[in-house]
Amino acid sequence: MTMNSMDGRIVRYGELKPCKTAFIDAHTPGSDQKENFTIIGGGVSESADQHVHISIPHGFNIGAAGQPPKCRNSLHDHNTAEVFFVLSGRWRFFWGRNGDAGEVTLEQGDIFNIPTGIFRGFENIGTDYGMIMAILGGDDAGGGVHWAPQVIEDAADHGLILGENGKLYDTKKGEALPDGVKPMPIMEQSDLAKRGEPTTADVLPNHVARYWDMVAYADRAPVTVIGETGLLRDKPGFEVQFMTRTSCLNDAASHDLPSVLMPVRGHWKINWDCGETTLAPGDTMSIPEGMQHTVTPSMTGDAALYRVLATRDPAGLTWTPKS
Repeated sequence: MTMNSMDGRIVRYGELKPCKTAFIDAHTPGSDQKENFTIIGGGVSESADQHVHISIPHGFNIGAAGQPPKCRNSLHDHNTAEVFFVLSGRWRFFWGRNGDAGEVTLEQGDIFNIPTGIFRGFENIGTDYGMIMAILGGDDAGGGVHWAPQVIEDAADHGLILGENGKLYDTKKGEALPDGVKPMPIMEQSDLAKRGEPTTADVLPNHVARYWDMVAYADRAPVTVIGETGLLRDKPGFEVQFMTRTSCLNDAASHDLPSVLMPVRGHWKINWDCGETTLAPGDTMSIPEGMQHTVTPSMTGDAALYRVLATRDPAGLTWTPKS
């Protein structure tokens, strides 16, 4: 592919277009300063204001959340995988019906494959604006977001109503539910009872991988972080690999399905037959299926990169390996 044709598959960090009205808690104090980014795929935004950078189907979605200190994302869940890695800042992830079943703190480069079927939220507990990058399973990202009942109730107190069509209506702007559209129903107790309440000890072993551990594992070859035989065993419809300077793709390689490159440290040079580019942390590059390319650091110093590979596994609930 030519350089011009690849331009539409590269999203630079500095060119990301945020949406501050993406979700139902956009007016709720404590959550009203968060920014949502939809990089690849339609994402799960509930707002018509959300900009989609790359709409090409990949079998998964790539997004990001940017938040100032003390800003949080409210309790919700999805029908498919939700994976986060920390690009910058210090983040607390918490889960459970009331957000108190368990929690973990992640820092730059750490990754969390959050189990499906549990309410989860996160907040920036650092001292500066922070960014986390997200991978969501499926082209439709699991069909949207399921909010904990108190999130919908709090939002209504601040003027936002979520319709059963998955769209937001801001009564502060004079908006109202269209004729024939009812409010999104509050989740019933029978459905709430199906949501898990795992402890931190339950979640950490097969759902969290630390940056420096992955650096050690990737000393000779890229390490599969999420996959059937990965450090975090799962089959969410994609695999996640981690590579460093000593395990980069010096020899040209390709994948038979779309893939995505996401640097977390250092600058990386991507070469293909008709062009080359350099990626920095926060940049995202979509690689077409079958395109031969190399992936190598372009400067000295720490260098680490996540590579997301589509698979033919269906997107769905967290896969549990057979013992």
